[in-house]
Amino acid sequence: MAMVDTAERPVFRAAAPKMQWGHALRSLRRLLNDKEDTTAVFEIMRALNGVSTAKGYLKLLETREGGRIAYERREFAERLMDDAWLDAMPQGSVGAAYRSFIRAEQLSADGLAEISRQGASHVDEQHPYAWMGRRTRDVHDIWHILSGYHRDGLGEACLVAFSYAQTRGLGWALIGLGAASRARKAKAYPYVKAIWQGYRRGKAAKWLLGEDYEALMAEPLEAARRRLGITPPTIYDAIPVEARDQSLPKAA
Repeated sequence: MAMVDTAERPVFRAAAPKMQWGHALRSLRRLLNDKEDTTAVFEIMRALNGVSTAKGYLKLLETREGGRIAYERREFAERLMDDAWLDAMPQGSVGAAYRSFIRAEQLSADGLAEISRQGASHVDEQHPYAWMGRRTRDVHDIWHILSGYHRDGLGEACLVAFSYAQTRGLGWALIGLGAASRARKAKAYPYVKAIWQGYRRGKAAKWLLGEDYEALMAEPLEAARRRLGITPPTIYDAIPVEARDQSLPKAA
């Protein structure tokens, strides 16, 4: 008689950390008055995104390559700091566009990681959910490239809305709603419509956290956008570059 394994399989459930809405709202006020306050972004994420990060990890395991990616658990920030690897990216690729972007903006994956550690002891924890949080952090600037949104105030707000649609993280939702509320005061251009389009584009696109990013970086940028279902940011593109930072007027 064949042996039947009757052992109960382990069940992994998303943790349900307490939401820290008060802290998140205080950090949001800082961020809306200074879009460069990246520390405030991470404070909001830590306050509200715990459940979505855990759920994202479990979703990753259900994708075709997700089991392998999760098993290998590579730290993508280390790859993004490899100048030789970035320099080898072919012209016209996602990686080449990322390389130009971070060097022009004087950004680095390591710098972003360091900011994320401020005031947090668990960022580098050896736990699957913590790793998923780092993975989400490390691909943020690649999402700038894929989405076509720049680092001006409107571009960041649109990417936040795009990111909420992709991750369902309440931290992204709070920032997006805050940015849209502030943008309503600026009547010169359709800022709120651009942010709303960011959400719709993120919702329509393939789930980006399930991608093999080392392979994705070598893909031609336009081909990658088509494969992932990322449509052009038409409303954002129609707003003059010099007007995009005016979408977040200072609070009175």
